[in-house]
Amino acid sequence: MATMMSDPHAPDAPRYVSGGRVYRADTCQALRTAAAAGEVVLEASARGTYPGNPLLESQAPGLRTVGYWDAPDAQCWGLDWHRNEGVEIAFLARGRLDVAVDEAAYSLAPGDLMITRPWQRHKVGCPNVASSRLHWCVIDVGVRRPDQAWRWPDWIALAPAELDRLTRLLHHNEQPVWHGGAGLYPVFQMLGADVSAATRPTIGSRLQVHVSGLLLAVLEALDTHEVVLNPELTSSRRSVDLFLRELECVLDEDWSLERMAASCGLRRTRFADYCKQLTNQTPLQYLANLRLARAADLLSCAPDLTVTDIALATGHGSSQYLARRFRAAYGITPREYRSLARNGDAQRPAPPSAPKVRRPQIAR
Repeated sequence: MATMMSDPHAPDAPRYVSGGRVYRADTCQALRTAAAAGEVVLEASARGTYPGNPLLESQAPGLRTVGYWDAPDAQCWGLDWHRNEGVEIAFLARGRLDVAVDEAAYSLAPGDLMITRPWQRHKVGCPNVASSRLHWCVIDVGVRRPDQAWRWPDWIALAPAELDRLTRLLHHNEQPVWHGGAGLYPVFQMLGADVSAATRPTIGSRLQVHVSGLLLAVLEALDTHEVVLNPELTSSRRSVDLFLRELECVLDEDWSLERMAASCGLRRTRFADYCKQLTNQTPLQYLANLRLARAADLLSCAPDLTVTDIALATGHGSSQYLARRFRAAYGITPREYRSLARNGDAQRPAPPSAPKVRRPQIAR
C-alpha cells in the first residue's frame, strides 16, 4: 500500500512520470506508526520503501509487497490517494473498509476483492481505516503507462493461455471491486503465514508458489462474474487522459507541445489529436485555460500570495504577462478580480475543460 509522491529519499523505488512529476513509493508512515504503537498488527514482506521484512533480490523478483494488517479497533489514520507501481490485489478477510478508486467510492465487505491496475489512483479508509483485517499483494508488471504491455515475472506458474486471459480481465475492465470466491481466503492465509515466518530459508519459493496460486484463484473468481472488457483502458488516448488530469499539479513547468507529447510517449500530431478529442481544445489552449482558471482560484482563496507569486506558480512567468492574459480572458485585471472576490462579488471562472474560458460573473 505505497503512497506515490515526489520523494528524493527513495531513489531506488520504481518511478512513474506523469505531468512532469516523478512519483516514487512512499514509506506508508501512517501504517508504520500505527503498527509501532501497537494499534494494528502488520505482517509483510516487501521491497523498496514498502514496510515489512525486506525480500532478497533472488526471492520472488517483481513481487513488491505481500502481507496483511489486522486492526482490532477503528483507526485514526487512512491511506490517502496513492498509486502502486504494480497490480494490487487486496482482500478484506474481516470487518468493513471504505475505499475509493479513481472517482468512485466503495464499501468493502468480508470476502471482497479490490484490484487496481498499475498506477491507478485509489485510497483506503475514507478517511480512516475501520476495524478490519486486510490482505494485499502488489506485483510489478513493468509498465509506466496504460498503453504498455504487461510483463509478469517469469516465475508465475500459470499456463500461458490462462495468464493471458487473466491479464485481459485485469487490464481491460473498469470495475475494481468484486466479491471473491471460496478459494481466495485460504491462499491469502498461506501468504500471511509465509510473511509471518519470513526468516525461513524457503521463503522465496513459498511466495512464488502461493502468489501463483493467488493469481489462479483470482482468475477462477473472476470466471464466476460477467466481466465487461474495455480495450480503451489500455490505449494511448488513456495515457493522454491521465496526463491531462494531472497537468494542473505542474502548471509552473515550462511546457511545450513536444514535451507534453513526449510525456505520453507519442508524437506531437497524435497527442494533439487525442487532446482535441478529450477537451475540444488544442494542447496549448487547454494548458493556457488551465493556468488562467488556477490563477483565478488562487486570487480568490490565497490572499497571502502576491500576484507575482501566483503568476510564477501557474506558469505565466511574470505578473505583467498574467495581467495581460487575465484581462484578455476576463475583462479585468488580477488585482481587480481579487478585490471583487474578497468582497464576495466574483464567481470562479468556468472550469478549464470548457471550450472557452468565460468571463467571471460580477454582481453589480
